[in-house]
Amino acid sequence: MSHTLDADAVRAWCALALDALGRAREEIDAINVYPVADGDTGTNLYLTVESAARAVDDVFHGHATTDPASPPAFPDTVRAMAHGALIGARGNSGTILAQLLRGMAEVLTGDPGPSPRTDDAERLRRALRRAVESAYEGVARPVEGTVLTVAAAAADGAANAPGDAAAVARAAYEAARTALAATPGQLEVLGRAGVVDAGGLGLVEVLGALTRALAGETAGQPSHDAAAPETSATRAWRAESCPADLGSGAEPSYEVIYLLEADDTAVARLRTRLDALGESLVVVGGDGLWNVHVHVDDAGAAVEAGVEAGRPYRIRITHFGAAQEERTRTRERAQRAVVAVVPGEGLAGLCTEAGATVVASRPGQQPTGEELAEAIRRAHAREVVLLPNDAELRQTAAAAAEQARAEGVRVALIPTRSPVQGIAALAVHEPGRRFDEDVVAMTAAAGATRYAELAVAERQSWTMAGVCQAGDVLGLIDGDVAVIGAELAATAETVLDRMLAAGGEMVTLVLGADVPDAVADRLERHVRGGHLAVDTVVYRGGQQSAPLIVGVE
Repeated sequence: MSHTLDADAVRAWCALALDALGRAREEIDAINVYPVADGDTGTNLYLTVESAARAVDDVFHGHATTDPASPPAFPDTVRAMAHGALIGARGNSGTILAQLLRGMAEVLTGDPGPSPRTDDAERLRRALRRAVESAYEGVARPVEGTVLTVAAAAADGAANAPGDAAAVARAAYEAARTALAATPGQLEVLGRAGVVDAGGLGLVEVLGALTRALAGETAGQPSHDAAAPETSATRAWRAESCPADLGSGAEPSYEVIYLLEADDTAVARLRTRLDALGESLVVVGGDGLWNVHVHVDDAGAAVEAGVEAGRPYRIRITHFGAAQEERTRTRERAQRAVVAVVPGEGLAGLCTEAGATVVASRPGQQPTGEELAEAIRRAHAREVVLLPNDAELRQTAAAAAEQARAEGVRVALIPTRSPVQGIAALAVHEPGRRFDEDVVAMTAAAGATRYAELAVAERQSWTMAGVCQAGDVLGLIDGDVAVIGAELAATAETVLDRMLAAGGEMVTLVLGADVPDAVADRLERHVRGGHLAVDTVVYRGGQQSAPLIVGVE
């Protein structure tokens, strides 16, 4: 069933786009040969959309505190998406995507007319057209066969598409796919490599997500649509044959990106100056806030130009040969480190004592890919083992790991889905072992640990264990609701019995911030009384997200 173009649809679009880019990120990175073959377009697009999705979620969370019975206003949600993408835009394609979203927002937040529901399709057509115009305005020297070409084709496909907004989105998506397949014939470097444009592929994923959102799908819901975006395994193009040195010859040494507070007149002068300094210039934004991206040999001059135009901040300078330089500097680094995401102060202290660099995770506010990448840098090691400790962080952690690898760090991502799996992995970590052996041992320990979580239901809903009411205690085993109870300790006892029925040698109990020690004492007695030879260890984790986390090794 088609979905109205409203705040919920925007939130679903962001979540679906983030999921799609997470799955396609490695493939997009692998075919990234233009404008610089630095293999980070997929990661940059993921981080850009992650920032947009987080901004939209913040609007929903803020609105829930004042009016939980209704969603936030549609214009507020669209503006948040565009602003989040602008301030979080990474790389050439990410910056262009941010401007595409901003162009759409200009139309979607305008006056919808007397019948908003009826006008959804026409508003989307106009929004896609304005997005393309806006993106071309932001790029100093547009090149065909790139994401711009794919965006223009999407707008053309939507222009005459009949039907509702979902039908318009689908027409745009199909036209974008057709245009993407033609990019190797439009740009010589793509033709030599035998790949499509990486940024264009990312945009196809984003448009596919819009199609699915307007068809009523949500993130995490399997698609039953035969025309849904393809997976990497079924694409016609491949990156395996792509040679490593596909640059176009002499290229600028640095990528410079910064946010800039400046007026339109100053930005016009800045464009002229930066265009003379380098290439791949993209300046996007408006209303006093801009995102500036340029490839130059003189990074200092690019930043100075920003200072003359206004107030630059969040300045990021990347040397395109940094990976080799980083490898040369690694003599001063530690050999190996572990980075772990943890949801509470107690767990943070425990992991720190074990030698890990920790990243805090708060209820409703997971760390971003950039925060994880920064934690890897902070660990200052040649080799890093990354423990996300949350199933929902898998794609974010993968993007951070790829970013760190591009900076010369050897990173192994162990897909731990719970803090107790991370604790088990840390327990067998031995820095003196060969890296691969250590990763295998830690992965095996995490995989041998079943996990459970006790939570309190916020509303009535259907679960795998039946219908729960608000206030019920839910026992989730390996991510699925297995037990519904009325009281924490009794529900936890049932969860433990079910988990230990398959065997186990060690039970780990991680107590939440407000759970009394008496609960742990009761559960320890229960394990001793009913499961001989099973040891129990208790940690006061201090997490707000769940009253109790359980692990069985």
